[in-house]
Amino acid sequence: MSRFAALGRVARCQLRDVARSRWVIAYALFFAAITDALIRFGGGGERAMLSLVDIVLFVVPLVTLVFGTTYLYNAREFVELILAQPVRRGAVFGGLYLGLAVPLSLGFAAGVGLPFLFHGATDAYAQLGALVGVGVLLTLVFSAVALLIAIRADDRLRGVALAIGAWLLMAVVYDGLVLLAVSLFADYPLERPLLAAMLANPVDLARVALLLRFDTAALLGYTGAVLRQVLGGPAGMLLALGALVLWAVAPLALAARAFARRDF
Repeated sequence: MSRFAALGRVARCQLRDVARSRWVIAYALFFAAITDALIRFGGGGERAMLSLVDIVLFVVPLVTLVFGTTYLYNAREFVELILAQPVRRGAVFGGLYLGLAVPLSLGFAAGVGLPFLFHGATDAYAQLGALVGVGVLLTLVFSAVALLIAIRADDRLRGVALAIGAWLLMAVVYDGLVLLAVSLFADYPLERPLLAAMLANPVDLARVALLLRFDTAALLGYTGAVLRQVLGGPAGMLLALGALVLWAVAPLALAARAFARRDF
């Protein structure tokens, strides 16, 4: 069996299994219900999308990390069975990643996009595309992180705890640490360090990119004008997207290396 044929077969098996999961269905229905409610009572499509930003930035990483690590622990017997066949490990790993990331991405995109199409609230196609695109990129990033955690941590409880800890650090604690640094070093020029700190956290990077895309840089505080100069133009948006893609590639490469060396 060729490498691509094996990857496609593993991915199809994982896709069918994950797509039938009640958690993925509930995940899509959650975003559909929240989006529908915001469109009905939020006063317009663009306002609904702006209200969705914080929900997306908190829920997408959390669900992807927790569901991803739990699912991969449950799939270990399947992985051992596949590896007993004459199949390359790289193909198995690629199939596992696609089988996890694709259903979650489609569930998120459908949950957010379909209510806008149903209500005809598509007065801001660019903002809707940016919101869905950033959500999918975050899914790819944290699917890779979930793979890395599940491969490196043998114990299921430890792996889930690491996943929740990673989410807390990136989505909650990180902003507090940045705010503390800004307070302590307020007398110094902090534009470049803040930009570096933003690029070092995919959740913070996604938040800034979306808020700038929605023309709400004032919500970013006194650094909003500086960040707008860096990320407001086409080159800045390419930088933001490139950083998110790098955040997906780096943990995925580490996970692939750990998977290749792991003794199942």
